[in-house]
Amino acid sequence: MVEKIESEAAYDAVLANNGSVFVDFYADWCGPCKMVGPVVDKISDTVASVKFVKVNVDDFPEIAQRYGIMSIPTLIAFKNGQPVDQILGFHPEEELRALIAKIA
Repeated sequence: MVEKIESEAAYDAVLANNGSVFVDFYADWCGPCKMVGPVVDKISDTVASVKFVKVNVDDFPEIAQRYGIMSIPTLIAFKNGQPVDQILGFHPEEELRALIAKIA
C-alpha cells in the first residue's frame, strides 16, 4: 500500500523510521504521474520490505526542493534515510522493480 504524505513532519518520520523507502513525487495534474501511480501501487502490494509513499509536490514544494526535483514524476529509492537512486518520468514496471530491488 502506498501512503500519501500529509505533512513535512510525517515525511521526515517515514524516512527516519523505515530502512527502505520508495517515494513517488507527483502532482494531481501530471499525466505521466497518473500512469505511474497504479504501477507503484501494484508493486507496493508485493514488496513488504519497502515503505511506499507519495509526495504531492504542489502541497509540499519544500520536500521536493530538498532533492532538486524539477520534473515529475520523480521516483527516489532511499536506504537508511539517504537517496540511493532515482528515475524521472514514466517507466515500465520492470524498471521500477529494478530500482526498488536496490533497497529491498
